[in-house]
Amino acid sequence: MFHQLPAIKNYTFLLFIFLFLTGNSFAQSPVLETGNIKSFKKSESKISITTDNAFAEISVYSPSIIRVRIDRQPLQKDQSYAVVATPEKTTVSIADDGTRITLATDSLKAIIQKNPFSIAFFTRDDRLINEDESGLTTSWVSTEVTTYKHMQEKERFIGLGEKTGNLDRKGNGYTNWNTDVYGYRTDADPIYSTVPFYIGIHHNLCYGIFLDNTFQSDFNFGASNDRFSSFGARNGEMNYYFIYNTTVKDIIGSYTFLTGRMKLPPLWSLGYQQNRYTYYPDTEVLRIAQTLREKKIPADGITLDIHYMDKYQLFTWDSLRFPKPLELTAKLKAMGFKTTVIVDPGIKIVPGAPAFERGLKAGAYIKYIDGKYYSGEVWPGWCYFTDFTSEKGRNFWKNEVKFFPNSGVTGIWNDMNEIATWGQKMPNNVIFDFEGKKGSHLQAHNVYGALMARTSYEGIRAAMPNERPFILTRAGYAGMQRYTAIWTGDNRSEDDHMLLGVRLMSSLGLSGVPFTGMDIGGFTGNPTAALYSRWIQLGAFVPYFRNHATYNSKSSEPWSYGEEVTEIAKNYIGLRYKLLPYLYSTFYEATQNGMPVLRSLAIENTFDSLVYEKDYQNQFLFGQSIMIVPVESNRELAKIYLPSGNWYNFYTDKKETGTQEKLIELKMETLPVYVKESSIIPMQSLVQTTADAPDDTLRIHIYNGAVRASFVYYEDDGQSFAYEQDNFYKRTISFDPLNKKIFFQKSSGKSPSKFKKIQLILHGFEHIEKINTAPALASKNYWFENSEPASVQTYTINNDPGSMDVSY
Repeated sequence: MFHQLPAIKNYTFLLFIFLFLTGNSFAQSPVLETGNIKSFKKSESKISITTDNAFAEISVYSPSIIRVRIDRQPLQKDQSYAVVATPEKTTVSIADDGTRITLATDSLKAIIQKNPFSIAFFTRDDRLINEDESGLTTSWVSTEVTTYKHMQEKERFIGLGEKTGNLDRKGNGYTNWNTDVYGYRTDADPIYSTVPFYIGIHHNLCYGIFLDNTFQSDFNFGASNDRFSSFGARNGEMNYYFIYNTTVKDIIGSYTFLTGRMKLPPLWSLGYQQNRYTYYPDTEVLRIAQTLREKKIPADGITLDIHYMDKYQLFTWDSLRFPKPLELTAKLKAMGFKTTVIVDPGIKIVPGAPAFERGLKAGAYIKYIDGKYYSGEVWPGWCYFTDFTSEKGRNFWKNEVKFFPNSGVTGIWNDMNEIATWGQKMPNNVIFDFEGKKGSHLQAHNVYGALMARTSYEGIRAAMPNERPFILTRAGYAGMQRYTAIWTGDNRSEDDHMLLGVRLMSSLGLSGVPFTGMDIGGFTGNPTAALYSRWIQLGAFVPYFRNHATYNSKSSEPWSYGEEVTEIAKNYIGLRYKLLPYLYSTFYEATQNGMPVLRSLAIENTFDSLVYEKDYQNQFLFGQSIMIVPVESNRELAKIYLPSGNWYNFYTDKKETGTQEKLIELKMETLPVYVKESSIIPMQSLVQTTADAPDDTLRIHIYNGAVRASFVYYEDDGQSFAYEQDNFYKRTISFDPLNKKIFFQKSSGKSPSKFKKIQLILHGFEHIEKINTAPALASKNYWFENSEPASVQTYTINNDPGSMDVSY
């Protein structure tokens, strides 16, 4: 069969013929596995490992966080735009029994198998939390690295940032690549931002995994397979943080310990914001503001879209539409309005234009590998783009954004920062500085929007040192919460988009981003009066309350839909303003522990399967006490779920038993809202703008219940950074039903409360003849009978900053 071949010193040619005839059965596998551990070195809180094909490092970040790094090259000192925490001093034990290495803290342990290399995480009492899938573990296909995790029985997955789909992501796969998607479908993926962090839930256990890699990443939660969940990136190293806590709340706390927490927002940004693509000229802006005041619809913000600029050129005003911008913003301020303007990243190529030329001189713009500037076409035409991974780029941008405070603008809306360009195909060979390390567009794309928001924040703060900036972004990456709010982009005027918006914000909240919003009424299309009513009712309980609509669509101010809708909008916007003490205190909590304002029911009811059902997954808690039930505009009946505990109808005080599904009748003038038993909800009198002071009485609503509860009440001036020098007023209010006491802890902080009196409003209590206060305070009590069977009793006492014990 073979012809005789001449003798050769090696057998390379014979081997080639053999491999060719046998189908290359001994050729290198297209999948590179990590392999077996060849050697390892341990230090105080870290294990450095060499395997057949990779290098790994397992280190302890805190008692509840273990970091895993794996790469085919020796690991170098890395850099993260997301992680700001440094490892905590932690007691760690490391043991080797010959076949495996155990690394343990007082909260969890990682067991590392040697042959082959794999990792499993356990509780200290040996319950399995999470493990690599046997036979797959971590591997590479070309430059793409993926870690495969064994799918636990009935495992659920929640979070992953701004992702469409259901609350429980089981059975689905997702890609992280920030994308400009106008009028996106309710199942579109990816959309605008990237937060590669999710929470797994099974067998009364929960954990978190954060993949810190800015390349395009992919997450699979059992899509097209019944064996594993997985996460990976198209390039770079496998770099993830494993988090174990006993509650979802604490997992969010640990994740935001890593990636940082939001700063206190300006109080005005929690008020109602009236937006439009687009309000111009200046007389139209003033007409909108004046109409809001005349109709007594509370509001705090007016937003200007791209038509305020001269031919969409950044850092300019259109001299015909807005001839005197500082005069305009001053008039708005006198009316109680703050001005926010849109700011895109593209700087129009106009030789001689001051900002454009300063960018050239500073070396601020991104370039191709051959040194030529990258230009992309957007609204202004052809543009250059600032490199926010470069100190030069950031310094240039910080200097330029001073333009806005100098014009009386206090809010910056960063849009189109995915980066979005016409054609949606920015070349991959564009080079970014990456703090001197250099990286391509593939590595910079997902982090670009977050860095733009960060740089905008830092620039505005430097320009307004005594006033808190407000930054809003469309694109972002993990850690963006430190600098910016985010909204869910160009949604549609449809019922399913309204409900999707809730899930997007809920998922962002589970992923460490508390300050979120959506375009109320929908950006594209024309909502019906019924849909607009339902959406603006819902908006009253959304962290960032922004009404917005596109160009050449129906005007979306409340009065555009008739008197009935205007009255509904007025009532619910007014309710939000009354709830500002509760809402602002909730934002303060977010700055302390990362808890979202809009909270998925899965946070407190993690192992209750009903909260994940499609009928109930859109329900959420507004803060810790108020449950909102979003409903479609065409429904006359709604299925709702009351989780464990007792609940009060917000409007009637009717008490309902929890852990029950209900069918309720709907009324267009009210959105279903329930209050958890034992809740403490501070409220104030109605104001038309946060620039106005409420009256001198803080109204504290307490809902009777069988469980002890507390609420941290917080206030400060709402605008400056004086709170960083302890100029605030804070006190914990507790409710103890067993001993029939309401306790006000002594206030902390240097500032007095703006409220001189406290009005206790007691819901669901039996008739109380009197209350006693210690120390004794001047008090007045009276009885108010509600129109419904439930009763409300009201007592007014002086707001003493010392501790107060109220018994009944």
